Amino acid sequence: MTPPTDLEPAVRDPKKLRRTAWILVAIMLLGGWLILRAYQSWASTQSADDRPAIIHRIQKERDLRLMRQDGKIVDLFSLRGKVFVLNVWSRRDPQAAERSMAVMKRLAETRAGAADFHLVTLVVDPIPAASLHDTLTRTAESRNMKLPQWWLGGNEPGTLHKFIKNELKASVFPNEADGKWQYDPTIVLIDRNGHIRRAVVPKTRDGRPAKPEVVAFDFDMAAAWDREGMKSGTEHSNEVELEILLNKTIESLLAETPENQ
Repeated sequence: MTPPTDLEPAVRDPKKLRRTAWILVAIMLLGGWLILRAYQSWASTQSADDRPAIIHRIQKERDLRLMRQDGKIVDLFSLRGKVFVLNVWSRRDPQAAERSMAVMKRLAETRAGAADFHLVTLVVDPIPAASLHDTLTRTAESRNMKLPQWWLGGNEPGTLHKFIKNELKASVFPNEADGKWQYDPTIVLIDRNGHIRRAVVPKTRDGRPAKPEVVAFDFDMAAAWDREGMKSGTEHSNEVELEILLNKTIESLLAETPENQ
């Protein structure tokens, strides 16, 4: 097909081109301003949001079955619909969990009448199956871990240690080193729906809202901050402030409604 021979090049109007350019610039500036305003609004909302952070959800197919101090074989999933705290502990080497066990005992005392709140302690030591029930019973009695509120449980090491690392998101895989058990003593808080939850602490920077901090209930870390002279920002030590925060977070989770399972 032969193009027409009478076509003429378009005449560009500089005024129209400048007007179009300015319109595009104005649109870009307005768009950028709107995006910035939206981000600032979102950041302000996020910085004030102190709802407990969801870290992980323990699914039924990855649940832990264990023997309890009364000799019953139970699943952690049977606590679904309730709020509970969980810690790891060694009978032979309890020093690593000294602080977390002290907090667990205080929780057991102050929340003794709460039917929808429980405590669980997992024993990392390998205990022969034939003596597991007797060992758990005697240990629970000596440490005042009373059912139905406080479960003391164990399982064979392979299953138990894998669950602690993979599902509880422990920072340390339970292991023996230099003749002592190494394990993560952090208290794990689990809500009614099986979610591992941590506290969210609002932060400011230069007087402006900043990204909030997600805090694990690691009382050894809090004690280390105190030794280093770090201030909690309140009249309390970091260790005491973390326990206050744990209790506040438990209260907020108890107020939540469980999902349909």
